[in-house]
Amino acid sequence: MPRINLHTSINAPADIVFDLSRSIDLHKISTARTNEEAIAGRTSGLIEMGEEVTWRARHLGITQLLTSKITAFNAPVFFADEMVSGAFKSFRHEHLFKEEEGITVMTDIFEYKSPLGIFGRLADVLFLKRYMYNFLAQRNAIIKSFAENPDSYKKVLPF
Repeated sequence: MPRINLHTSINAPADIVFDLSRSIDLHKISTARTNEEAIAGRTSGLIEMGEEVTWRARHLGITQLLTSKITAFNAPVFFADEMVSGAFKSFRHEHLFKEEEGITVMTDIFEYKSPLGIFGRLADVLFLKRYMYNFLAQRNAIIKSFAENPDSYKKVLPF
């Protein structure tokens, strides 16, 4: 099972980074290149424990639907979402937040199983793992940009 570990240092408090990471509205902004749209479940605001969201997006030239659910939640240090239905055989995405002296290290641990047996494993090696890493890194760059600018994050957080 492929596993992606990604660490992003952000000059902002953990509670702000935590909330931005679970903001449906910021997710839409950070994934504009794939035209992600929340079409069912929680479609705006901050996703909470037990809630689901269904996304419609275009990845690798194919329009796809993906439903994920928040399955673990401990604000502001951890939450996890898992695929309910979608193109993967399964996935679990853990989000960890550790703040020290005003700097938050946001860690993503993304584990997934590709469909299609040997063909899926071949896709992992050839391009899918790199595609997913880049997707997460680009999303984290947007979270970092918003978190480090209060004028920006106030536009997507409900306070």
